Amino acid sequence: MKNEYEDYERYMKNRPHVVILGAGASCAAIPNGDKHGKKISAMSGFIEKLGLSSVISKVDIRTSSDNLEDIYMELDERSKADHLCQEVKEELEKIIWEYMSDYQLPDTPTIYDFLVMSLTSKDLIATFNWDPFLVQAIGRAMKYTSNIPQVAFLHGNVAVGFCVENNIMGNVGMICPKCGIPLAPTKLLFPIKKKDYNSDIAISKAWKTLNNALEKAYMVTVFGYSAPKSDAEAVAMMKKAWGSVNERNLEEIELIDIRDEEAVIESWSEFIHTHHYSYNTSFFDSTLARCPRRTCEATFDRLMNCIWLDGSKGFKDNMSFADISKFISPLVVEEENAKGKGIILSNPYQ
Repeated sequence: MKNEYEDYERYMKNRPHVVILGAGASCAAIPNGDKHGKKISAMSGFIEKLGLSSVISKVDIRTSSDNLEDIYMELDERSKADHLCQEVKEELEKIIWEYMSDYQLPDTPTIYDFLVMSLTSKDLIATFNWDPFLVQAIGRAMKYTSNIPQVAFLHGNVAVGFCVENNIMGNVGMICPKCGIPLAPTKLLFPIKKKDYNSDIAISKAWKTLNNALEKAYMVTVFGYSAPKSDAEAVAMMKKAWGSVNERNLEEIELIDIRDEEAVIESWSEFIHTHHYSYNTSFFDSTLARCPRRTCEATFDRLMNCIWLDGSKGFKDNMSFADISKFISPLVVEEENAKGKGIILSNPYQ
């Protein structure tokens, strides 16, 4: 029986931890602006904060909403019969691409740096965000470990390039190692009611990666993603991959959001089995920060092995890169030594 339980424990702890990012994650990562003080915004108020009001004023917008998604959806619907709406829509797309491409992470660690280094290669970060912060954080994490999570860019990304011919993804402008041609920028999927997730190869590949990970996941963290009405199809696809909550009665959903808890729970109720969730307004109160690189191990020990965890041992928001490196170094060494041996990794958070 002991061997059977150990096999089960090993299986559960080696399942993926999937993190789904929305605009709220990027807002939390640079609360004081990027490296040059440039702020980022959630979709509500996005038009005004980017100084796009003069562009929008060229047409008579009927919606009273200040949310980019509502405004863009109206422009998209009207553009089929209104040439001016089409022009404004294309101008918006160009400005947004240029604006997003210019962002740079601050030199000090951000939540994105902590996030990338809190997970390993069995895990996945799937983001709806266009900004380059996750890509930049991955580049910084690679200085400390190559055992980093997989990534999926569900709506495209300004920093990601793709070679259609050879199915290779990397940084924009990077040379494809097979054909020698620079990787072309991925398409950005803008907020329209009916999105086509299959027309673009890179985006289709990202969704397949997410769906495969969701099917196997032990933990899912939703960080700053409100599941807006323009993403109804995306949420339905995730729900299909997740399956019935009655069949996910051991899995854990973690929600990080500054919105009211009831509203957040309502958004994700179809993913939550009874009480199997946690809600936090800060990343540093989440399992990712409290138990970095051992999130599934620590969660299984807490819930199934009835082991008390010490939440004071994880990442702190005032850590430097040197502090983070010192903290994760023994964990990374253990991961390297355990590679391919079927060993259950330690849980240092007891």
